[in-house]
Amino acid sequence: MSTTPCVLIENETALEAAAREIAVHPTIGLDTETTGLDPLCSRVRLIQFAIPGKNLVMDLFKVRALSNPEIRRVLESSETVKVLHNAKFDVKMLLCHFNIELRGIFDTLLASQLIGAGRIDIGHGLAAVADRHLSQEVDKSAQASDWSGALTQAQYEYAAKDAELMLPLRETLAVQIDELRLNEVAKLEFECVLPIAAMELAGMAIDAACWRNLATEVGRAHEILSIELKHELAPGIEQPSLFGEPEINLDSPAQILDALARMGINVEGTRSWQLQPLAAEHPAVAKLIEYRAIQKAVTSYGLPLLEHINPLTGRLHPDFRQIGATGGRMSCSDPNLQQVPNTPEYRSCFRAPAGRKLVIADYSQIEIRILADWSQDTSLVKALLSGEDLHRVTASQMFGVKLEEVSKEQRAAAKQLNYGIMYGLGAPGLAARVNCPLSEAEEMLRKYFSTYSGMAAWLNEAADRAVRDRENRTRSGRLIHFDFDPQDRTQVAAVQRLGKNSPIQGSCADIIKRALALLHDALKALDAKIVNCIHDEIVVEAAEAEADRCSTIVEHEMITAAREFISSIPVSVDTVISDAWLK
Repeated sequence: MSTTPCVLIENETALEAAAREIAVHPTIGLDTETTGLDPLCSRVRLIQFAIPGKNLVMDLFKVRALSNPEIRRVLESSETVKVLHNAKFDVKMLLCHFNIELRGIFDTLLASQLIGAGRIDIGHGLAAVADRHLSQEVDKSAQASDWSGALTQAQYEYAAKDAELMLPLRETLAVQIDELRLNEVAKLEFECVLPIAAMELAGMAIDAACWRNLATEVGRAHEILSIELKHELAPGIEQPSLFGEPEINLDSPAQILDALARMGINVEGTRSWQLQPLAAEHPAVAKLIEYRAIQKAVTSYGLPLLEHINPLTGRLHPDFRQIGATGGRMSCSDPNLQQVPNTPEYRSCFRAPAGRKLVIADYSQIEIRILADWSQDTSLVKALLSGEDLHRVTASQMFGVKLEEVSKEQRAAAKQLNYGIMYGLGAPGLAARVNCPLSEAEEMLRKYFSTYSGMAAWLNEAADRAVRDRENRTRSGRLIHFDFDPQDRTQVAAVQRLGKNSPIQGSCADIIKRALALLHDALKALDAKIVNCIHDEIVVEAAEAEADRCSTIVEHEMITAAREFISSIPVSVDTVISDAWLK
């Protein structure tokens, strides 16, 4: 039990004194207790400030603490450090209910994730972090109690304890961040909490009728394809059903492989890249690939997405996990808008409300530009500086033909290599993608690496470093740790691929997060708000009359963000103003 006094603030006189005390401290612990988890239908009951030697708990049902000018100034100041765990939750609550933009954040959850460097064997909840870094046990049993009625002394003390923990936790985490040279990426992540919270609150508009019609059509197509695929596989199915129909579980890889084998079609697995080389020769394989695509659409993008429409706003308010992958990329859920297919059928259902427009902006070939800037490959840098079509320039250099003589097939091969090489694309994968013999794909790879020898050297060194040091870093210094068995060749090969890709993909995540922070502030002068973000793409909803100006601002801030990480290569952003989420 803490011995630090817990002071309950319930009247204006006590509030004024507390505000003066808080204002003189450069670092404060901060936490809130709320009546629920959804900011749109919950209220903030308590706000807790921890300062050295004292915990101040303000009951917002009894005192208007967040109307106090000094309290608001402290919360919105970038100079005063506010230490929170999972700050996005509290930021959303304060922004939604009090229009307070919390700045100067130190998030112990994000700090723990950065220090963990992607290790999957450790937790980052408050109890796990406090135990690991402070050897303190945290009792979270009161978290789920009722915070809407009369509160007990035990509840007030529980609330105070979480805020109090923030101060020593920040001290130990800050030391480790400094020792691991993570200060730059920590600043980047902390400054991105507010923009992501605001994006989630803004939500994205969807035409429910459009989506429902599409989901119904896809469901019908799925049923038809299911019947057609079963008939294609019938020669490989031993036992028909009682009604004479082929009986097979189309979602069982084992049963699919068994049926294909009985038909004389031997494949190692049922993934798309394993099936694709056989699709032209075997109709059953082609039908299986088609079925798998429609199956994913049914399970991932069907009618259940509409259940996430908020009844108060009529919009989707997904949850973005700020560090959702090892390299720093965000992930998304409830619903996962990052996985909505990039096709007109699906994206046309996401429409701006009347009188508003969507500004859709994405970086052009950002990962290739990061790689060129990092590797300083002479040919690649020259190709990007020329302003010509990169894939055509690459094909021209690979195949030794004039730019204007590059064929459609040559450009397609160059494009696959430009985008796939940092993901470990090899000859079998290339052969499947461009539909050519393996020997031809091997020759293309040889020519590609001969053309871009500097890039090849950088990628090989990155792969070797990942295996040798068990770590890599992004441009911001984000640390990526690799756990593997050095005696397992499969695991070593996987780490080599990640060693090449994760620093580049992670640097892209660094850039997009910086862009979100810059845009959040730059758009304040407009009736505009960020509503979605997908890896290298940002979607802004703006008043129709301000859409052109908004587009200009978005492009400028995104390029500014990228220039902080890419110095020698030009960066471009493609922007479109549309009624729907269409490019």
